[in-house]
Amino acid sequence: MTDTRPTSNPWVVLATLLAIYIVNYADRYLITGLIGPIKAQFGIGDAMVGMLMGPAFVLLYVILGVPFARLADRTSRVQVIAAGCVLWSGATIATGMASGPISLTLARVAVGVGEAAFVAPAYSLLSDYFRPERRGLAFAILGLAAYVGQIAGQAGGPAIAAQHDWRMAFYSMGAIGLLLGFAALLLIREPRRSGSGEGTVEALPLGQLARCLVRSPAYLFMMFAFGFGVLSGVAFGYWGPELFTRAYGMDPVAVKSAFAMNFGLSGLVGMLLFGALSDRLARRSMIWPCRLSALALGAATCAILMASWAGSFGTARLAAIPAGLLGGGWSVGFMATLQYMLPPRIRAASTALFLAVTTLLGFFVGPWATGALSEMMGHDAAALRLALTLIIPFGFLSALLGWAAAGRVERDRAALHDALSIRPAAPLLARPAAEKG
Repeated sequence: MTDTRPTSNPWVVLATLLAIYIVNYADRYLITGLIGPIKAQFGIGDAMVGMLMGPAFVLLYVILGVPFARLADRTSRVQVIAAGCVLWSGATIATGMASGPISLTLARVAVGVGEAAFVAPAYSLLSDYFRPERRGLAFAILGLAAYVGQIAGQAGGPAIAAQHDWRMAFYSMGAIGLLLGFAALLLIREPRRSGSGEGTVEALPLGQLARCLVRSPAYLFMMFAFGFGVLSGVAFGYWGPELFTRAYGMDPVAVKSAFAMNFGLSGLVGMLLFGALSDRLARRSMIWPCRLSALALGAATCAILMASWAGSFGTARLAAIPAGLLGGGWSVGFMATLQYMLPPRIRAASTALFLAVTTLLGFFVGPWATGALSEMMGHDAAALRLALTLIIPFGFLSALLGWAAAGRVERDRAALHDALSIRPAAPLLARPAAEKG
């Protein structure tokens, strides 16, 4: 049934989703900030830690992301998001209650189940609260969660552990998440979907949806560009603090807090600047946010390689600043372009399929492969540095794919609408000839 109540203030919606997403990311990064005490507690190695960071979390996250998004395409996105938040927050509390490697793994799997209900419905919801030419800024603000969450997890987690123990960090984060899940139901109202006169729509069969999407080169190129970009960045984001702790023989809490602040704060600034620039370029043509993402990815990959091979912690901290600035917002251009291309009827489900592949590449392969390679090559600082050097350059491939995707944006947008017998709104192009560039 269509919700006939007035919609919420868009900025209240954005602020609420941002708070939820911060907790979402902080839950992921907590385990990266607490590698030392967790390994000591359960007697596990880098490969197992990498599995907890990646496969344990990602497996059901990917499998259930599409069903949750399809549910959000035909029912209340707000209720789907709130239920997911409550579930993953309860699982975060369960992580702190783990009594061994098996219960710890099961808790991380449950976190992935809950978090699968957030991203695609959230982007779909914001797309109905913000016009296309304003979505870059909205998505950039939502993307700040990655860096605030990193700071909360990698700096806040060890700080809490130092005062209490590592379990208290998970209890605290889980409790905050539970409160935010219920707050979403009170603060966000389900809007009418853009391009549709109804609040709910019939879901497109998954097979038909997949056939539409695989015929879109722009969708596929952006999907793999996003995935390889996340693979490169997450490997460094998750394992970089541990590398610096091993390489420079410093206090883990001090190193991880400093890394999170330098990389996280510069990432925050980069995200906001990228969002504003993306919106400005979008007024000329929607190919430019995509191209901007590709350029930022190439430069950010160079920067994080430099940080990984820094000769001292001071140099590594300095290199983390341009790495954060350049890598802080590249996802915004891809997500803004993706939401612009997709018809409203399939927006959440198509975004979920997109994120399923990118999550498998980035969050499944990246942390696990880095940990496995490190353990295989020696389990010390040199081994971890070499492992990162093998994984990080996937960012260059990502940049090439992103640039290729930009040239197909408008024609693939029209093709997707034609496949669903929907006439799209006029393209955001001041000069159509620019699409050929």
